[in-house]
Amino acid sequence: MLTIKLPQLLSVHQMPRVFWEDGILSGYRHPKSSALDCLLSSFQMTNETVNIWTHFLPTWYFLWRFLLLSYTLDFFGQSYNWPLLVYMMLICLYPFTSSFAHTFSSMSAHARHICYFLDYGALSLYSLGCAFTYGAYVLPDRWVNGPLHRVFVPVAAFNTFICTGLSCYSRYVEVSVMSQCVLTSPHSYAKSGCSYLFVTYRFLEVERPHLSKFLRTVAFVHPFVFDNIPLFFRLLLCFGDGCTWNEAVPLHLYHLFFALLTGFLFASHLPERLAPGRFDYFGHSHQLFHVCAVLGTHFQMEAVLCDRSSREAWLTLHSQPDSLSSTLGVVATSVIGNIILICFFTATLLWSPRANSILQSHVPGDPKCKDH
Repeated sequence: MLTIKLPQLLSVHQMPRVFWEDGILSGYRHPKSSALDCLLSSFQMTNETVNIWTHFLPTWYFLWRFLLLSYTLDFFGQSYNWPLLVYMMLICLYPFTSSFAHTFSSMSAHARHICYFLDYGALSLYSLGCAFTYGAYVLPDRWVNGPLHRVFVPVAAFNTFICTGLSCYSRYVEVSVMSQCVLTSPHSYAKSGCSYLFVTYRFLEVERPHLSKFLRTVAFVHPFVFDNIPLFFRLLLCFGDGCTWNEAVPLHLYHLFFALLTGFLFASHLPERLAPGRFDYFGHSHQLFHVCAVLGTHFQMEAVLCDRSSREAWLTLHSQPDSLSSTLGVVATSVIGNIILICFFTATLLWSPRANSILQSHVPGDPKCKDH
């Protein structure tokens, strides 16, 4: 009879420091798991299982909604729908990439960083998808064809580079170069030359976790705030004609509520920080973060669809539609630029001996792990 042996789980003190999570004491997968072990672990209760499924299942939900819309809307022949097409593709991409990252991040220290580099890139592109729909459907009437409207999507595309670059940097690296200088004589301070000996790499997430968390939070708050400038103005500062108060407003408010809750959970590490070890498998902040992020995206999608349908006649008449070339150009530039950034950080990581030293100095079973 065929039997499947599930991977053994470890405690936090059996793990390299780079794998530690605040307030999570048990349920860790082996830091050198095989790809098969990682897949099997998604059917085993670990501290990552809920993280995997809370984004894998929503991927299929968003794909289902995308397919339903494709039967009722002309995504390719009608320029009014192109921003929605970009948005729907990207809200399917980011939860899938996140699920992939959580599934395979325990293969090695290298794999952990690379998986999350990809995750950050997908989230950055999701922010661009939001900008496409907000610029096309959510902008208040009085801002349509105004200065912000004309630059909104290009600036959002540039923000994806800031978001991906800063979030990848927050995980990984500070560089310092050490040199040795040779004196011309024992009694002379004149230097005949300097040779560079070492390039050192610091893992900010391990050695400066508070700075790492701050940089990563800034990386994602920045595009969120920019993308929502039209919505904040529409909800908080706009009164009278041209403010576009319609049935989408409550949905936008639900989205903002869950977005703010998502940010709070990401930054606070609550509740596991208050009771370490009690929420290792269920209820820790990253699981709640995933759930709130998906709920926020759901309400955002519904609000965008509501604005798109209710304002179609007015927007079609008064706004200038984007060309297919400009839409594809912005998307392609953002995708290629983010891939280049991810490749840069990946190459820097793979060429550094630092990741190997961290992993190999604290492997499970090593007596050194008891010192932590």
